Amino acid sequence: MPDIWFYHLEKTPLPQVLPDLLEKVVQKGWRAYVHGHDDDKIEVLNGHLWAYSPASFLAHGREGNELAPRQPVLLGTSGDMVNMPDVYVSVAPVDFPDVSVLQRCLVVFEGGDEDHLGWARQQWKRLKGEGADLAYWKQNAQGRWEKMQ
Repeated sequence: MPDIWFYHLEKTPLPQVLPDLLEKVVQKGWRAYVHGHDDDKIEVLNGHLWAYSPASFLAHGREGNELAPRQPVLLGTSGDMVNMPDVYVSVAPVDFPDVSVLQRCLVVFEGGDEDHLGWARQQWKRLKGEGADLAYWKQNAQGRWEKMQ
């Protein structure tokens, strides 16, 4: 079972946080699959990843594209991780695919979304009960991540 890290967004919205998280994944030489629950949200994230910084480029693609298996970062809604990722990133309340062979899972949820927050709490309880290695990260007043005990 991989390490599973929960990121509780309170200060910064998902489109602003996701590029930083994905850049760290890619810097480690890992690949990522970003799992959303609807095409509209995935399209917003896709557009933001293309334009978030004029000084950076984060190679990525969407499911269904013929180059999807080659993408270092793949965004989708199916859970079919055809790019063979090392990291699974959940950005919506969706069922996890089989993540047993991955290095890490990131569960990123916005505190203002009660449905997503409730789902994240249920996942934490379920995974904790299964003996998973969990970490909870929360933004401090300056917007920096702090690992909570």
